[in-house]
Amino acid sequence: MPPPLDLLPSLLTGLLVTLQITAGGAVVALAASFLAGLGRLSGRRAVRGISRLYVDVFRGTSALVQLFWAFFALPLLGIRLEAVTAGILVLGLNLGSYGSEIVRSAIRNVSRSQYDAARALNLNRRQTLWRIILPQAALRMIPPFGNLFIELLKGTALVSLISLADLTFQGQTLRTSTLRSGEIFALILVLYFLLAQVIARGMRFLESRLAAGRDSGGAA
Repeated sequence: MPPPLDLLPSLLTGLLVTLQITAGGAVVALAASFLAGLGRLSGRRAVRGISRLYVDVFRGTSALVQLFWAFFALPLLGIRLEAVTAGILVLGLNLGSYGSEIVRSAIRNVSRSQYDAARALNLNRRQTLWRIILPQAALRMIPPFGNLFIELLKGTALVSLISLADLTFQGQTLRTSTLRSGEIFALILVLYFLLAQVIARGMRFLESRLAAGRDSGGAA
């Protein structure tokens, strides 16, 4: 029996697509998380309503159905998305709906004394948010965002169902042609695990860098 490493070249081709979806989805998820999270804290009722609607829709429906809708149904309305674009947008927006709660909770958990101190310094609402609150809240966001990015990585397997040749799709193709299911999926598990460890370690490194020499500012 040939060694399983001969399967790696084909799997690594799919791995590049998985990395592309993960990186693009993470950017979309971060943007959506902050926009929706801040929107839910807005003093404007319409902004809060739109943010809440986005969160409810994407959290309340299946990511797989959302992906099928973006790739198969939107063309019926005259909107065509490439498979990569659909995967990045749908997975990013789906994870962003969960990330919005991370942002909202982290901001709300900053000590009230920080707002009082900002008022004493005559800072307006925007200055208080960007100079005082978000720098402190960001440190609280890193661990849960790390978990979210790992979920995003695992969720990229869904794009194989719209014929995008990611890691899972390549594994399925190899299984059909070689019938070496055990070796193929063992390698895929290892690759996903290693990627998840890279994300986890990267987020811990970022957390330690941000936390170095920083006073919590009286946050609870």
